[in-house]
Order: sequence, then C-alpha cells, then structure tokens
Amino acid sequence: MIHFGTGGWRAVIGDDFTKSNVQLLAAALAKKMQDDGVAEKGIVIGYDRRFLSEVAAGWAGEAFAAAGIPCSIIRRQSPTPLVMYAVRQMGLPYGLAVTASHNPAIYNGIKVFMQGGRDADEPMTQAIEGYIGALAGSQIPTVEQDVAFADGRLRYIDPMNEYIDGILAAVNTDAIRGAHLHVVLDPMYGVSKTALQTILLTARCDVSVIHERRDTLFGGRLPAPNEKTLASLINYVEENHCDIGIATDGDADRLGVIDDQAVFLHPNKILVLLYYYLIEYKGWHGAAVRNIATTHLLDRIAEAFGETCYEVPVGFKYISGKMASTGAIIGGESSGGLTVRGHIQGKDGIYAASLLIEMIATTGKSLSSLWAEIEQKYGRFEMSEHDFRFTQEKKAEIHKLLMEDKLLPAFPLPIDHVSYLDGCKVYFQNGGWIIARFSGTEPLLRIFCEMDDLQKAESLSAVLQKFLHL
Repeated sequence: MIHFGTGGWRAVIGDDFTKSNVQLLAAALAKKMQDDGVAEKGIVIGYDRRFLSEVAAGWAGEAFAAAGIPCSIIRRQSPTPLVMYAVRQMGLPYGLAVTASHNPAIYNGIKVFMQGGRDADEPMTQAIEGYIGALAGSQIPTVEQDVAFADGRLRYIDPMNEYIDGILAAVNTDAIRGAHLHVVLDPMYGVSKTALQTILLTARCDVSVIHERRDTLFGGRLPAPNEKTLASLINYVEENHCDIGIATDGDADRLGVIDDQAVFLHPNKILVLLYYYLIEYKGWHGAAVRNIATTHLLDRIAEAFGETCYEVPVGFKYISGKMASTGAIIGGESSGGLTVRGHIQGKDGIYAASLLIEMIATTGKSLSSLWAEIEQKYGRFEMSEHDFRFTQEKKAEIHKLLMEDKLLPAFPLPIDHVSYLDGCKVYFQNGGWIIARFSGTEPLLRIFCEMDDLQKAESLSAVLQKFLHL
C-alpha cells in the first residue's frame, strides 16, 4: 500500500499511515543503502507539526538503527527545506521528512531526498517500492530508541542556525535593513515561524505573526496557501498597511503572498516576479524551468532575454533535475513551490520569501508596481483552476477517454498541438492552453487553463468539464 506520488508517500493516518508501514519504508530504504554500499554514511530525519510526525520519525529511526545505519534526527519541528539542507551539508546519501505537506490534517507521509538534498526521482522511488514489495509481510527488525540513542546509532542534531545563516548570506540584508518594511507572516500553524521570523528580524523588518501556534487540525482548513485559506492574512495586510503578507504551507516548502494592495498573488506571479527580478535587476543569466501546469508567461520573459524556459511533468523532482542539467536560475510550479540556483535543489518557501523581501527593498518598488511593470512589458496572462473528486470507475473512464482514445471536445479555438507528457494538455494557436491531469498527491482531477482573459479561460474549462461529464 506504499506508493510514491509526485510529492513522496502520503496516506490517511491510521489507515495506511501506520507504524508498520513507516518502519517498512525505512527498512526498505535501509536495505537499498546496504546494497548500494552507502549504509555507513547514514541518514537524517526531520518532522513537521502534523499529528504523529515526531513519533513517526522515531519509528523510522528504530528501523534504521536495527539495520546498523547511523541515523540523525533533527531535534525540533522542522521545515522540509531544513531537512534537504542537512542532507546536502552533511554529505548524506538520503534524508527523510515526515510530512504530508499541504494535504488535509487526516494525512501524513514521508518525503525522501537523495544526495545533494534533491527530491528522490522516479527511478529512485520505484527502486524503493521494489524493496518495499520484497520486504512486505516480513518481520521488520527494530531497536528501542532509548537503546539506540545510548549506543550512538541514533542521535539528535540541530542544523537550524546554519540553515538560517546560509539564507542570510544569500540575500542582500543591507538593502532590506534600509527599507523599513512591515511584514506579516502566516505559518498556517506549520513550521516556518522560527526560521523566517529570525531572518526578517535580523534584517530589521517590522514583523507580525498570525496562526503561529501548533494546531494539528490547521485551524480546520487546508495548510495550503491560497486565496480562500488566507482571508485572515489578507485582512491583516489591509488593516495594518503592510508591505507584504507571507504564508507558508504545513512544511514550509511552498508559499503564498499578499501584496501591498491586500491582493492575493497567484504562485505563477511569484515565480514570474522572481525570475524577472533575477534577470532584469540582478543581471543573472540563465533558463527557467516550470511544470506543465504553470504559466507560459515565464516562456515569454525568457525569450525576451534570449533564454529558454523548459517544460517538465508535475513533481519537483523533474524541476530540480532539469535545473541541474541546464544550469537554469529558477524553477517552480503553479502550486507555490520554487527554488533558485545556488540554494538547495528543492522547494523552499522560506528562502523564496526572503528573496521577495530583497526584491522589494533593492528595487524600491512595491509588489503591485513590479507586477504592473511586467504586464506592461509582456502582456496579461490569467489562469483558471478547478479540482474534481472522482470514483475509481470515473477515473478509469476519464483516463481511457483522454489518454487512450485521445478524444477531445470541440474547442472554439484552433489547436496547435496536444501533449500527453503528464495528463492531456492542449496548446492553442493563440498561445493559450488547457490541461487535465490526475493529482499525484490527492484523489483529484485537476483542470488548468491559461488565456489572456480569465473569462476566456473559464469558458474553455467549462467546455472540457462538460465533455468529461464533471
């Protein structure tokens, strides 16, 4: 029952997310490490604020200890980017983060990271699933945590200071200090507060924080930073005239932003703003990478600067892999995750937020004025997004219709070409596009459509929804 999706393994607590499955996954990875001759290098485990996360980190540690693999557990509730940072800095072959990221509170899960701190790619997760299959049903050896800590097979570490110092060294703190910015943070009851508040206070920002306590039910909402879940942050920015509102998801690898006009910035806009800032204002050179459901405005900006924008399937492992092979300066996705060259090779909402603060400070321009500058130069792009739940029968019906029979509705626009790289994506001759794909982290069918006008995007989405009887 352990299957890796686009963002690791996620399952309902008490259903498939159980002690036996956590230790089965850990034992499978331990066996792979032994077979690959890297067992003695060890592994690091971090955990977020979800129900059972800290306990599950200990469960995994018991299995690694029994396999004779040195295991370091981060001694605090940790942002996922901190775990990735620790893997890279400690030169480890693997790391684990116990988290279900932005999923509902009834879920938990595990993300696996490879050498360098990258998300485990598909060949790696398939290999781990093979080891899981081979061990399933067998007794998993474990060692009591007290015993493992006493003899050194388990130990605690805390790399938070080094992680924070790395971000401070990467951003222009002198410029931020002189800007006197008022920033409000919304960790969404997650794990970003310590790192992000420390960074911003060090740079002399005026920092307010909401939703900072631990709540394993996330206030009754999804710990996903979107316009619906960030109503309190929007109100705070408006009432207190803040320069920016920043929210991070449950494990702090994604972010959401409210601008100086108290308007929610779609993650597409955050990615575009940062790419434009790095090229236009910081003078960087290099490509961009986006997934197949992310704005094509990146392509237009890249082309204007003589650069390339690469398209990859959904899943940050594909983005980080393409960045590594092309030397791209930024990579991201429409769900709010991004990374920048020179930092860790994975999503980091804390670093992205820090870079946005630098952007406001060094340009002397507000987020709203910077976005207006981009639209004036490169045009307007609007995206509609819709999610649909389904039965297994309905999933099979949609998959056959789109992916096997390759049938399409009669769209009112001429089609340029169709891609089946990840779901079914239709590219229109006017530069717009629409995609239908099954989520790799939740039981959802997602339809995204981007046009130069939101009404046009919604109209095309309605055509596809009617065709699929949704």
